[in-house]
Parts: sequence; C-alpha cells; structure tokens
Amino acid sequence: MRLAVCAEMVFLNLSFTERVRRIHDAGFDVEMWDSRTKDLKALKATGAVFSSMTGYTSGSLVDADTADDVVRTAESLIPAALELGVSRMVVHSAELIDGRAAHPLYRSTGRMWSTGVRTLERLGALGEKHSVIFCLENLNTILDHPGIPLARAKDTLALVEAAGHPNVKLMLDLYHAQLGEGNLIELLRTALAHIAEVQVADVPGRCEPGTGEINYAAVAKALADAGYEGTVGMEAWASDGSEAALDAFRAAFTLQDADSIALKGTP
Repeated sequence: MRLAVCAEMVFLNLSFTERVRRIHDAGFDVEMWDSRTKDLKALKATGAVFSSMTGYTSGSLVDADTADDVVRTAESLIPAALELGVSRMVVHSAELIDGRAAHPLYRSTGRMWSTGVRTLERLGALGEKHSVIFCLENLNTILDHPGIPLARAKDTLALVEAAGHPNVKLMLDLYHAQLGEGNLIELLRTALAHIAEVQVADVPGRCEPGTGEINYAAVAKALADAGYEGTVGMEAWASDGSEAALDAFRAAFTLQDADSIALKGTP
C-alpha cells in the first residue's frame, strides 16, 4: 500500500508548498483540494507525488439542472491534474461550499439516481480521454455534510457500480463511513473491486489513526489480507503535532505494526 497525506490538514503554520515539501520529505504521497488556489509550478518543483485532488468546482452530479457544470468544471481542472501527475480526481454527489451542501436536500429521488449515473458515465469518458480516474467520495450526513443526497458509502458504491466505467471508482472515506454506517471491514471487502483510494481519519475528532474508536490495525490487516495494493490517504487533522500524526499514520498502516497491535489483548 502507498500512503498519502492531505496537505490541507497538517503543518498548518506553513505555506502550502512547504507543507507539500514536508510531507514528501517524510516519504508520503500528497493529497490536495482546490488546485486553482495553488502555485502549480512550485508544487511540481518539490518532487512530490500527488495522489488526488478535487475534481470539480460547481454543480451537483445528481441534479439534472447543474450536472453539466460538474463535467464542465471537471474538464477545466484536467490541465492542472496532468501538470502535477494527479491520477485521481475527487467528486461528490452534491455541490459543496466550505464543506456544506450548497443546496441541502434531505430526500433522494429516482431522478437523482439516474442523473448521477449518467453524469458519472460522462466523467468516465472524460477520464478515459485524459488517463485519470474520477473518484466518487462518500460523505457523512450526520455531522459534517448534512443535506447531501446519495452520499453514504452504500449509495456511492451503487452509483459507481451502475455507471460501470473503468475510469469511475470510489474514494472510500472510512471516517465518513464510520459516522454514517460502521461495519468498516465488511464494507471494504464488499467495495474492494471498485476502490481507487481509501481515506482515513479517526472518530470522533477527525484526527490521525489511534486517536479515536476505529481499530485501524484491523483495517490495515483486512486490506492487506484482501490484496489491496492501492493508496491509503490520511485526510485528518493532527491532534498533537503534524510530525507525530504522520508517524502514527505510518505505524497504523505498516503491516508488521498492525499485526502486533492486533494481537495485543489476545489471551
């Protein structure tokens, strides 16, 4: 497994470019959000490997009136992805403004479902043209993202399966899934064939693995046992210093550490 760290959430006292450099120097790939606000040349010069970035800037892929905006803005971000070598572009089932639903909706309809599938098919064709994967990320609607339809992991998985395009996959966020659904290891096994990247943070608090209730040692072992060789990205705040958070993340997803931790408490 490759390990990546979201530069939007650690080393917050540094410039974004310096955050990327610190993450890269520590041996991790880098996740980022809105590329439009970044100095792409400076980021490229760090030598970092960029794992993922936000893949659209407006519209909702489940709204027939604004789905075209999702595809249009996704296409406008392709040059930035190609310049940085980003292979995964992240989308959601609604338009977000500062992490919140731009137009909250609390009930899903069949029309939303069919529109979402068609939009993902269009994104798949765009991704195939430019050799990138569009990843639909699940979100929790209990705490962080109320009013976003078809956002739970089971919904995003069903949409990706229905789209049936090799350039449309899941960004499976286990923090969001734990808040909304739980049963994480079974979810990983069920969704494995459709996962492009797994994101992690602990619950509660959305900080690094080991700060909350999720048994990330067991998660790491389950991924390894299933033969997962993709990326695991830490999209989490640092509870007590960014360096310590990165160390804890690495330890949780280093299989030898995961095995030894999982055996603790065994009679």
